[in-house]
Amino acid sequence: MKQFILVCILALAFTSCKKESDIKTLYLAHTLPQGHPVHKGILEFKKALNEKSGGKMKVKIFPDGQLGSEREVLELLQIGSVAITKVSAATLSNFVPEYHVLGIPYLFRDKQHQFDVLEGEVGKSILEKGSKFWLRGLGYYDAGSRSFYTSNKAIRTPEDLKGLKIRVMNNQMAINMVNSLGGSATPMAYGELYTAIQQGVVDGAENNPPSFVSSNHFEVSKYYTLDQHSSVPDVLLIGTKYWNKLTDDEKKWVQESMDESVQAQKRFWNESVEESMAIAKKAGVEIIIPDKSLFQEQSKSVLEAFKEEHPEMNDLINKIKNQ
Repeated sequence: MKQFILVCILALAFTSCKKESDIKTLYLAHTLPQGHPVHKGILEFKKALNEKSGGKMKVKIFPDGQLGSEREVLELLQIGSVAITKVSAATLSNFVPEYHVLGIPYLFRDKQHQFDVLEGEVGKSILEKGSKFWLRGLGYYDAGSRSFYTSNKAIRTPEDLKGLKIRVMNNQMAINMVNSLGGSATPMAYGELYTAIQQGVVDGAENNPPSFVSSNHFEVSKYYTLDQHSSVPDVLLIGTKYWNKLTDDEKKWVQESMDESVQAQKRFWNESVEESMAIAKKAGVEIIIPDKSLFQEQSKSVLEAFKEEHPEMNDLINKIKNQ
């Protein structure tokens, strides 16, 4: 019922905009707070599109989950009630199977390799796969790399994970990855995690530095091990139904604005990581730089199991690894 009312409100808003002027207003919804580096990247997209279109195209942003969860907003995109949204590739994989590949542990050698892939032929081909599901990808934003943090035991090698309960997202790839390293993967709501670590319900979790700090998990976790096991990007999407209504010039403005915002957002992300790490260190968190190859070798079974279950993805995986 809530979503039905929302759709009606947005439909009326779109109609009134068209009546008042020839300016096209693109409604963009996402779930992140306004201080987040991805939101800052979206602001750059908004600014660039206004400039390139000479004010003919504007973006109205609804942050902080104002229009619903990632999944709910994706559904609004599919029916054409919202123009654009930002979601994690992990969420998007429930709609477009190819995005599952981006969650494979240690898929990317480093940050340079990741964005060479995402901004190249392979990344663009994955973005286009969503069109048949009414979700056209415009580009990828940096969402960092996830690493382990624990309350009472430092993780320096995979053996140190044995017997530890590690909170993960309710995602099979993440569960398999932690279990392959000897830990006990424990899916849990993110909002419950601080108390769970504090009370010893779980021994730790895994996330990127900005999330580690903004969630205040650094207050109850003494160790942060930068094994960088997964680097799942965020994706900016435009509804295919909305995209198809745009002129060739408008499509060009939208894509060029996205490409510019991607580069700006990388800078915002790096700044956020530096600030977060400084806060964690000041709070007394021990930052551990492990030998990642040990973790990569131990978790190979996750990749092999995925390839066996999804043989149609093998060519895509090989292209990424060989780039």
